[in-house]
Parts: sequence; structure tokens; C-alpha cells
Amino acid sequence: MPGTPDEPDFSGLGGGEDQQADDIVREVVGWYNAEIIAERRAPVPDDERIEELKAGREAALADQTQLATADLEEAARIAAVYAARLRELKES
Repeated sequence: MPGTPDEPDFSGLGGGEDQQADDIVREVVGWYNAEIIAERRAPVPDDERIEELKAGREAALADQTQLATADLEEAARIAAVYAARLRELKES
């Protein structure tokens, strides 16, 4: 039973899959933001790359908005997708 000395009740603390997914998506959005800024500051900015980066950022922001109503299964799926995407982005 939650609340007993052996099993404290953490149900009101929030977090979990939805928070983890939100954090990962936020990291991906941050990566896109940093890359957009770096590309814009390049001696010869690549407009096509900037548009690709903006599209990736917009998709991530849309998924982040979707997290507000996602169930735990959907949040876990989004977290897994974005964890893999973040690894790919950092490796490139």
C-alpha cells in the first residue's frame, strides 16, 4: 500500500516517461537551434541546410506538443525515437 514506511507514495511527483520524452525532444530542438545559428554565422551559409534544419526543428516541436496529450506508451515511443535521433545527430 503506498504511503506505508516500506513503500512511500511518489505518485504526486510527476516525471516518468512523459518527462523523459519531453527532455529528449527538448535536447533535439536545442541541437537544431545550435546548428541553425552556426550555419547562419558561416562565411557562406547554406540556405538549403538551414531549411532542412528548420524542418527538423519544427517536426520535433510538433512532437513535443503532442506529448502534452500522449499516454505513457506513446511517450515511451517518442522518447525512444528521439533518443536514437539525438545519437545520430551528435554523431554527424
